[in-house]
Amino acid sequence: MSGQLDGVPNSVFPQLTSANHQITSPKTTAYNCVAWAAQDTKNWWQPGSYWPTQTDAGNGGLMQLVQLFADLGYRECAGPEPELGFEKVALYLDAAGFWTHAARQLSNGKWTSKLGELEDIEHDTPDDVAGGAYGTVAGFMKRAKPQAA
Repeated sequence: MSGQLDGVPNSVFPQLTSANHQITSPKTTAYNCVAWAAQDTKNWWQPGSYWPTQTDAGNGGLMQLVQLFADLGYRECAGPEPELGFEKVALYLDAAGFWTHAARQLSNGKWTSKLGELEDIEHDTPDDVAGGAYGTVAGFMKRAKPQAA
């Protein structure tokens, strides 16, 4: 699949262009960006409805997402550069300090995001979905890739 996001104003994702992303799946409300970053396509991860760890739901700030991904085996790291043997996530905050989005790095070094109730996309850098609705990239986390059986 490829193309532009139908009916989404440019102000929502001001950095996305036809050259830096492609749509990789149809729209769905089955899961959201945090679930997608954690590779769960069956649940919408949101405090108060489904939160897969024992972590206190917190106040919606960055530490809430950091703790969630820490519970999944991630640790904070310096940046988006691919690291052999690791998978990474990028965490986003809005201007008020609330988390807004999580994206996952693919094995090819690009990134993948689930855009709310919209499609999943592959994009070149974490900044491609920053600005507008998602605010800024606030940090990165990584964990060792699971060993093949």
